[in-house]
Amino acid sequence: MASIAAAASSLMNGERAVVLLFVLRVLSSLPPCLLSHGLALCSLAAAAFHVEIRLENSSSLLRFKTRPGASSGILLAAVTLPTVLISKLIQLSRAVSPHQVSYEDFEYLKMLYWAASVSSFGVLVFLYSALQHSPDKAYPPSSNIQSTSWLMSCCIGLYAALCCVSLAIMSNFGLQLAFNLFWVVCHGFAAVKLIQHLLNTFPSCASVGEALLLSAGIVLYSGDMLACTFTKINERFVSFNLVSPWYSTNRSERSIIIQSVLLALLVFPLIFKLLLRLWERPSTMTSDARTLSEVRRSLLFFGSLACMLIVIAPSWMQFAQDFQSHPFLWVFSFVFGEPVKRLSLCVYWVCLIYASVIKFYNISKNSKVERILLRKYYHLMAVSMFSPALILQPEFLDLAFGAALAVFLVIEIIRVWRIWPLGKLVHQFMNAFTDHRDSDLLIVSHFSLLLGCALPMWLSFGYNDRPLAPFAGILSLGIGDTMASLVGHKYGVLRWSKTGKKTIEGTAAGITSVLVACSALLPLLASTGYVMTQHWFSLLLAVIASGLLEAYTAQLDNAFIPLVFYSLLCL
Repeated sequence: MASIAAAASSLMNGERAVVLLFVLRVLSSLPPCLLSHGLALCSLAAAAFHVEIRLENSSSLLRFKTRPGASSGILLAAVTLPTVLISKLIQLSRAVSPHQVSYEDFEYLKMLYWAASVSSFGVLVFLYSALQHSPDKAYPPSSNIQSTSWLMSCCIGLYAALCCVSLAIMSNFGLQLAFNLFWVVCHGFAAVKLIQHLLNTFPSCASVGEALLLSAGIVLYSGDMLACTFTKINERFVSFNLVSPWYSTNRSERSIIIQSVLLALLVFPLIFKLLLRLWERPSTMTSDARTLSEVRRSLLFFGSLACMLIVIAPSWMQFAQDFQSHPFLWVFSFVFGEPVKRLSLCVYWVCLIYASVIKFYNISKNSKVERILLRKYYHLMAVSMFSPALILQPEFLDLAFGAALAVFLVIEIIRVWRIWPLGKLVHQFMNAFTDHRDSDLLIVSHFSLLLGCALPMWLSFGYNDRPLAPFAGILSLGIGDTMASLVGHKYGVLRWSKTGKKTIEGTAAGITSVLVACSALLPLLASTGYVMTQHWFSLLLAVIASGLLEAYTAQLDNAFIPLVFYSLLCL
């Protein structure tokens, strides 16, 4: 018994224990109609646990250079996105019976769940196959993993059966079933190709888990927009229904604009790289010729970027959604629909950003303050920026988040490609705000902070009976993570582990600060018309679980903690 307990303790570290708690909490809230989805999540978690153990005791994937100091994070990453969607399904299931949510919207979210789940499972199968065919056969001495490879085969078989049966019930067999199966399998293949591309193109920039979460998210986001486009093609040019009708559910103009612009910017580097190959001829150049070439390259970049944003992306938007005017004119009319409130918010944001950036840039260049602590002040700035807008102008904040993310993408593309004349200046400026999780190749922390605040709000549009859910990112990152870092750095003595830096005092401060913020926020939301349906027991579990995850995980916490917190708040 002692040897079994020792073997179990060697396999179950703090991060895995928190993930297990997270998954079990979600599964305990499943309604009967989502039983197959819950069993599929169990299979996914078991496969991810198996692959993570194998990977951490093998050197077969050393061709992928991952971020130094980070664990693989495969279990956490594999279950995060599917669990977010199954939590949202649990939330919508409470509204389907009283007809507050349409059946089509519920089925549409089921398709998104399977697409995200197959994306994660596809990457797991790829990693497992790489481990199986590697010459390195190292296994943990305290376990019998080598003799339990059947576990992965059982997980794959059970998962495939559950996926096929669920999609068959949704599709009523026929061509729609074939298309839906093909569609979710394409998500898996695309996620595998994308994670290989990310790890090869940006070495030492991310752990395997972080790359998995990013790949699955991008594939899901792109596939959703492509399915919407195929639905429009099917409606206009094909006489029979091949694409599932759930993708034709009502979408807001804001979501179409944000999705089209962001996807266009994600594809743009590939198009620009192709244009450069056609434009440039390799030759020995003098310094003057090289300068002229940089100017031409810059003109090509900004010209193609303008064409992408002004012509191609708006055309895609107008095809996918029936805009009465040009999408950018729609944005203009939307902003000036309530000019006093929305323009006042814009002025407030610009002043706050300018003052904060100038102050903290000078501090970061001249001060010996630790960079990670300096960056936590930006988390507090996110609270002061986004909280008033989320309470008073959530729809405008929705659009503003998309615009800010688009600006960040353009700036990062300019920095990475060193586009004249801004590339070097942007690179020098951004380096003042980096920490150990960033690299010269890719700076990701500002993206993760913005997305961490934006994703819970984006996911909450539509039916939402949990008023704190949209604030999940602001509460967990802006308040909880910040207080945990500040208190832990200054007063922390008791560490969670011998090798880690996180302290019990910091974690306790983070959990307490989030609970206090929730106590202050709930009455404020009630006064603005929100219906209070947040249960304190569920809230307490959500805050504790996200606080423990911040303490134990070595992954990019800005990416994972808001999604975990949001999922638990939806229950």
